[in-house]
Amino acid sequence: MAPQALTRQQTDEALAGLPGWSTDGDSIARTYSFAGHLPAAAMVIHVAAIQEELNHHSEMTLGYAKLSVTVNTHSVGGQVTEKDIELARRVEEIAAGHGAS
Repeated sequence: MAPQALTRQQTDEALAGLPGWSTDGDSIARTYSFAGHLPAAAMVIHVAAIQEELNHHSEMTLGYAKLSVTVNTHSVGGQVTEKDIELARRVEEIAAGHGAS
C-alpha cells in the first residue's frame, strides 16, 4: 500500500510525542547539538543505517557540532507521511546515546 499524506493536524499530533521536531513547510525537521564534531558525525552514520533499514531517507546537514535532519516522502509529492514519523521516532531513540540535545 502506498503511503498517504498526513493532515497538518495528524502531523502535529504525532510530533507532540517527539520533542524538538517541528514542521518545516511540507517536511518535519529537527536540529541536534553535540559536544563536538565526532559525536555529530557518528550519529550521521547511525541515522544512515536506520534509513537503509527503513528504505526511507532524509536530508541531513552536518555542522561542527550540529546535525539537522529534514524528512518528507517524495512519492506523495514531498508531504509528510507515517514513514517520516517512524524515521523521526527511530532517530530520537538513538540521539541520547550520541550525546545529542
